[in-house]
Amino acid sequence: MSKYQKTFEPLDLGFTQLKNRVIMGSMHTGLEEAKNGFQKMARFYEERAKGGVGLIVTGGIAPNFQGRTFPLAMQLSFPWQVKKHKLITDAVHKHDGKICLQILHTGRYAYSPFAVSASSTKSPISPFKARAMTKLEIRKTIFDFANCAKMAQKAGYDGVEIMGSEGYLINQFLCKRTNHRKDEYGGSYENRMRFALEVIRAVRKKVGENFIIIYRLSMLDLVDQGSSFPEVIELAKKLKDAGVSIVNTGIGWHEARVPTIATMVPRAAFTWISERVKKEIDLPIVTTNRINTPEVIEDILQNNQADLVSMARPFLADPHFLLKAQKDQAHLINTCIGCNQACLDHIFKNKICSCLVNPKACHETEFDKKSLREKKKVCVIGAGPSGLSCAIEAANLGHDVTLYEKSNEIGGQFNIAKEIPGKEEFHETIRYFKSMLEQEKVKIKLNTEVDLTYLQNSQYDVFIFGTGVIPRIPKINGIDHKKVLTYQEVLFQKKPVGKKVALIGAGGIGFDTAEFLAHDPNKQSDSLNKEEFFNTWGIDTEYQKPGALKPKSSPKAFREIYLLQRKTTKHGKYLGKTTGWIHRQSLKDLGIKMLGGVEYQGIDDQGLHLKTEHGNETLDVDNIILCAGQLSVNQLYEDFKNSDQRDTYLIGGAKLAEEIDAKRAIKEGVELAHSL
Repeated sequence: MSKYQKTFEPLDLGFTQLKNRVIMGSMHTGLEEAKNGFQKMARFYEERAKGGVGLIVTGGIAPNFQGRTFPLAMQLSFPWQVKKHKLITDAVHKHDGKICLQILHTGRYAYSPFAVSASSTKSPISPFKARAMTKLEIRKTIFDFANCAKMAQKAGYDGVEIMGSEGYLINQFLCKRTNHRKDEYGGSYENRMRFALEVIRAVRKKVGENFIIIYRLSMLDLVDQGSSFPEVIELAKKLKDAGVSIVNTGIGWHEARVPTIATMVPRAAFTWISERVKKEIDLPIVTTNRINTPEVIEDILQNNQADLVSMARPFLADPHFLLKAQKDQAHLINTCIGCNQACLDHIFKNKICSCLVNPKACHETEFDKKSLREKKKVCVIGAGPSGLSCAIEAANLGHDVTLYEKSNEIGGQFNIAKEIPGKEEFHETIRYFKSMLEQEKVKIKLNTEVDLTYLQNSQYDVFIFGTGVIPRIPKINGIDHKKVLTYQEVLFQKKPVGKKVALIGAGGIGFDTAEFLAHDPNKQSDSLNKEEFFNTWGIDTEYQKPGALKPKSSPKAFREIYLLQRKTTKHGKYLGKTTGWIHRQSLKDLGIKMLGGVEYQGIDDQGLHLKTEHGNETLDVDNIILCAGQLSVNQLYEDFKNSDQRDTYLIGGAKLAEEIDAKRAIKEGVELAHSL
């Protein structure tokens, strides 16, 4: 019997039963609009159903044209569309899974000139101003929600989720921030929640009693003029009578300047609000956001904080998360690290969603395991992200793999990343890699630096070089001064650093190093502490005002830090699309000084000499940290390739060192393994 007993306890809804307490939450993948997208979505969702998910919720599907996220996005309104959706529902039902279609009307978040909302307002994340809906359009939209639900029922879905949070259309009707109407759909809260309740009632009437209706309730808007707690509860209490089967938790509008799912958010940071709402209503409550291990799930359920737990990205990272937990093999779970780099960042760039730690996510049809043509002896040099992913995948496919690493531990640059406050989840990826090396019987040789002669005399068929990167040393007078350190010496070797520091380079490495140096090395990272997180980002857990915001109380940096770059563009311009603003705001709140457009004149005992737009300046600092990029370590590869005819490959940072890119490195490793 699994030690996660509550997790695998069924939930009886009366007319149907969920086989466990875990939902795969809604997430747009980009497959919805892709060529052969339904076949790929069917394979994607089937893999998660096969992995034991009790209930899957699809990415958001519009109920009408105006509700689409962009003009060519998916909509379900017509009988001829039903057949394609049956590919998905049939695939999930084969594995005793259940699946609900999320009905999402984007309102003013539509990336389209046809956007409509409760009132004529413009969101800060869309270039188009929304037009206020007429009462006729409101009635038509309510009909469209119900019609969409009926189409979903005909397609074999077990239910629908009505998206009432994250700042989308229904949420826009609920809040004074976006609802300035003077008719029966505006003004008092009774009027503002009318649209939500009429949508639910219309859907229930259309689909009958034996159909799941989940309502995604915005419990914390995290924006000014959001809902108050009494308003949230007032709506919550009316949901059951309106026809709702399950209440899901929604946290934060997309325009909120508070991180809600990124890696620096503590695990289960928002379960407290689900628990408060659960005490007020008689419906199963789902909690969500930054829940990524079976231990956290079980703890939430055992403490009666929620009836169900929803996770989206953790099922990108590992589709068999629940099967592994049920078999007490949690150490084999590929844990979601909350990085957003291949999932949300891809979606906001109109690319197919995937996962940094599992590049096969949403690409299942491309990585279907085939019978091995020829078992090869594979030599992988370098146990960084690219080498690890390649070694594990190649062994899983049936090859005989040996992995060489010159240091005494695996992980490469991940051993640096895990030291950054807010990036502790990288410990989990290293743990996963270690477990999988053992599981796949990869032969590991640590503290072993191979040379050309050794490789030439070896009996391997294939040689894969993932030898990584070294810091780039810029050409600056005095660069060899004793004050100068590289980011590797600071983050990995833990060399002493003074109280006044200048960082040369403001890319991802510079931001990470600044974050590391800003924190007191004698204290546990604040990112692990929920109370510190709430204070730093101004989240009011007392919920005293609408939106649940309060003034921030950010700690000041442990050191005086200058983050410098030659470019005149904003610092961290190429950070993740959905997380870059968080990193910039975090450093700003810590009081870190960001200077751009500088020229480095030299380094001496006085410090770092600069030329800025204001003239010459000397920063009297104790240390200068080099974060100015990396260089590939690939000389051994070049020498071997030129001296031996056997198959030889270069991957990861050793192949391209422009910016440390674990997403590309892991993907290259997996793809190469499948090409052998």
